[in-house]
Amino acid sequence: MAIARGGLVPAAIVARELNIRTVETVAVKSYDHQSQSGIKVLKEISSPVLELARNGAKILIVDDLVDTGSTARVVREMLPGAHFATVYAKPKGRELVDTFITEVSQDTGFSSHGIWMLLMQHRSQAGRTEGQSLLPMAG
Repeated sequence: MAIARGGLVPAAIVARELNIRTVETVAVKSYDHQSQSGIKVLKEISSPVLELARNGAKILIVDDLVDTGSTARVVREMLPGAHFATVYAKPKGRELVDTFITEVSQDTGFSSHGIWMLLMQHRSQAGRTEGQSLLPMAG
């Protein structure tokens, strides 16, 4: 289960590694450009996924960043037994995720948009040549 939009790329990478052919999505808006606003669910979790969860299936939720935890809290309420994984976690939201790769400070101006811009900048500085993919492709 990817949280759109930030969780789409990490969820696709996880799905590829686990040989999962379909990735479900939920869309929750909590940011308006760079400032947080009220929570709005733009796309609900599909009925088949909710049914699987009710029957005890293991569900993995993937997002790029947990910041204040407002998005994570809403999705957790929809799928309380799911395993929640993020790439980055800020202290205010960290308790809402089960797994994260890197913790960043709460005062860092680190948003979903910033994460992907940072990745592209890092790849560029690491010697990426023109025309080369930003993400490694398995052969």
